[in-house]
Parts: sequence; C-alpha cells; structure tokens
Amino acid sequence: MNNGERETFTKRERLCSARLIEDIFENGSVFYTSLFRTSWIICSSDIPSPVQVAISVPKKTFKHAVTRNLIKRRIREAYRKNKKMLYDCLVTGNTKIAFVLFFRQSVVPEYYEVEKSVIEVIGILCYAITKVREKS
Repeated sequence: MNNGERETFTKRERLCSARLIEDIFENGSVFYTSLFRTSWIICSSDIPSPVQVAISVPKKTFKHAVTRNLIKRRIREAYRKNKKMLYDCLVTGNTKIAFVLFFRQSVVPEYYEVEKSVIEVIGILCYAITKVREKS
C-alpha cells in the first residue's frame, strides 16, 4: 500500500447494471486464461469508477453454494490486491471498462493459482486497452 491508499473493493466497482452486462455479451471482446473466460468492453463515462467487475462461477459445475462462494471470495481477494496495475493503465488514458470473469475449471483452485490467473487477466486487459487506444 502506497501513501496510505487502501486496497478495497467497493460497491462502485461491482458490475450490477443489467444493461451493461447485456452490452458486454452482445458487443464485448472475449479472451481466455487458464482459469477464466473474460468478456470486457470499453464503457462511456457513465459508470462511477474506472473499472466495474462481475464474477461468475457456474452452478452446473459446483452444485454447493458454499463452494461457489469460496471460489468467488478468492477471486475477489486476488483482484482487490492486484487491481492497482489495471487502474494505473486506465487512469493514464482516461478510459473506463467493465468486464466479467467466468470461472471455467471443475476443481476448486488454491489461492495462489487464482491470484496468478487474475494477474494474467489484468495484464491482458492492459495490453488490449493500450492497443485500442493506439488505433484511436
């Protein structure tokens, strides 16, 4: 933590808008990592924070809510600790994005695996955003 900044994951950073989620599915870009399928879109300036995130763990794969919640908690924690890299990338270009992480494995991963994959997702997002900015 630098300069007394808190690593938090607030309500403003959670993707709740049904309209925006629908837009991500219809017009968004998709990429895959070892643990996730990530759908994302560059948003207009009407969202309250530079990034909004939704996390999805399939009920078909994990029947028990306890297990799904464990996986989602690990994903949120890994994102919360490493989101600064993504924020730095977005603030420099005055860009806002929304993305959805879909968990795609059939076993419960250890935290270090989740963190490694979340860092990979953040890196890919930063790369893709800079490529889009260069085209504009």
